[in-house]
Amino acid sequence: MTRTSRRVGVILFQLGGPDTLAAIEPFLYNLFCDPDIIDFPFARLGRKPLAKLISTTRARKVQHHYATIGGGSPIRRFTERQARALEIELASHGREVRSFVAMRYWHPFTREAIAQLEAAQCDEIVLLPLYPQYSSTTTGSSLNEWQRLFRSDVPVRAVTSFYRHPAYLDAVIERVEQALARFPLPQRAEIVFSAHSVPMSVIAKGDPYQRQIEETVRLLMERAGWPNRHRLCYQSKVGASKWLQPSLHRTLHDLAAEKKREVCIVPVAFVSDHVETLGEIDHEAREEARRLGITQFEMSAGLNDSPKFISALRELVLEALGEEEDSCTGIQATGRQLTTPGLLAAAGD
Repeated sequence: MTRTSRRVGVILFQLGGPDTLAAIEPFLYNLFCDPDIIDFPFARLGRKPLAKLISTTRARKVQHHYATIGGGSPIRRFTERQARALEIELASHGREVRSFVAMRYWHPFTREAIAQLEAAQCDEIVLLPLYPQYSSTTTGSSLNEWQRLFRSDVPVRAVTSFYRHPAYLDAVIERVEQALARFPLPQRAEIVFSAHSVPMSVIAKGDPYQRQIEETVRLLMERAGWPNRHRLCYQSKVGASKWLQPSLHRTLHDLAAEKKREVCIVPVAFVSDHVETLGEIDHEAREEARRLGITQFEMSAGLNDSPKFISALRELVLEALGEEEDSCTGIQATGRQLTTPGLLAAAGD
């Protein structure tokens, strides 16, 4: 049968996560072998031995996080739900779309997604990294891996950031409102935005991540009109080098010292629940808050496949295809090759 419509392939990028306890160490090894994560003089020689050392040590430290959330990360499950829901959403708008999941450090890897994409015989491609804010360690790494592996002349467009997009902001606001509603007096709760930290050395090289996180917080507070006091912190630091501060741990101690007893944590850099939200925040930080005397601790749920978020993804894809326009989105239209300087220019507005 001859197709009459153009078929669009959408690649949803995520970092991925180990699906079993046994997969934790190889997942971490893949992560720390990434040149966008570990880079230093003569790194080509030392990166793999260093990655082996870090992953072996780190696996023992984080195993309990994964054990508390069922023995593996749910991020693949949530991302695949997002992919299927996005296909249905775009089909309802008259677009023939095939969505594929490309994880950076665990299955399904980018090469697996490319194989599925090629079998689907798509006429154009939209790359959609599921990181609202751009960082060379997330969006940059995922798109660099795409560059290394993709070999086709099919037109490609990449969404490089969407933290300003109104539909995305509304999806986050909905989740925060749901969490605030669990407090007797919602306006009295302190809102704590928690983002994944990155090394200060990355920021010093011009990475826009910190600035975009701060702008995301400002936009959310302005758009929602919450009267609550709020603050920003960072989590998931690895190693002894300087990373973005203050930490979630430090922030909880500060809140307790200030006699704050009602706290709402908002994971502001994540679009899916996974070990950083379910393990680090909703288990470990919740227990720490209890010990510190915080009487009510709530976390806003991940966006996952909420209808508002899927609608936002639909808008991002249509804007990338030129069918809708929104200056709040970083979009780069290219042929096969994508270049990191171009991505930075698109994302670092």
